[in-house]
Amino acid sequence: MVLIYIDQDEQEIKKASFEAISYGAALAKQLGTHAEGILLGTVKESVEALGKYGVSIVHQVTNSGLNNFDASVHATVVTEAAKKLGATVIVFAHNINGKAIAPAVAVKLNAGLVAGACALPKTDAGFVVTKTVFSGKAFASIKIETPIKVISVNQNSFGVIVGEGNATLENLDLPVPASKIKITSIDKIKGEVPLTEASLVVSGGRGLKGPENWGILLDLAKALGASTACSRPVSDADWRPHHEHVGQTGIQIAPNLYIAIGISGAIQHLAGVNRSKTIVVINKDPEAPFFKAADYGVIGDAFEVVPALTAAILKSKAGA
Repeated sequence: MVLIYIDQDEQEIKKASFEAISYGAALAKQLGTHAEGILLGTVKESVEALGKYGVSIVHQVTNSGLNNFDASVHATVVTEAAKKLGATVIVFAHNINGKAIAPAVAVKLNAGLVAGACALPKTDAGFVVTKTVFSGKAFASIKIETPIKVISVNQNSFGVIVGEGNATLENLDLPVPASKIKITSIDKIKGEVPLTEASLVVSGGRGLKGPENWGILLDLAKALGASTACSRPVSDADWRPHHEHVGQTGIQIAPNLYIAIGISGAIQHLAGVNRSKTIVVINKDPEAPFFKAADYGVIGDAFEVVPALTAAILKSKAGA
């Protein structure tokens, strides 16, 4: 049986979980078995509706203490669930929470782990999983030979497959260890889609010359309904808040569309965004390294190109 960890935050199922379920369901079909989910805590949504992504059963540990993420506690409970249910493969999303608990679960189960898988395993000669390495510049094929296997799936690498049907909800009675973490306060960004969950991202770099010029980027993001991001020099200079910094030393994202404005495209930045499905680069320097990684490139002055692009998008929306 393939068991998929269903990640949630503030009682809402994370978008990355839908892709993990789709991946796990496809893997279960490939292995000739079935896919089930494990949900820790309580959520506002209909858990049964997760059946349309491919799980037949969702096992829920309804302990309210699990609503606050504690990597140690969640890893312990998922491990016990896998043992009790007889799971041979455990699937996680390769997001912040998945990165925190998948290795711990693998250790507890003495299981082989591939973190950041980008395709279904090849099972014709063993169990071989492909993942990206060297900040996305190459691929590695890793063979897992342990009886139990743990995989975390890179976001936007497999996609969300929506079908029909409902899952059966079953309460799973497991001991929940006391958390050693005490939450004293929570300070969250309001009114924005988290960058790790965003489908559309508009990002700016030093080419915008200063924070006073950020309006053209914000206007484009608003027209697209996109989240905003920036390069490290921009956040270091306090032009934009640090939670918008994407790159190897910032947040790593995988949106459907990433628009880079005035960003040269150093390898450290590219490492955080190269899993984007489509990359559009706007830069007046035709030698900017980012153009080599771009799906589409516009060589031109951002202060002319971006307002024109925004106007065209708004005109198209008005005529729709």
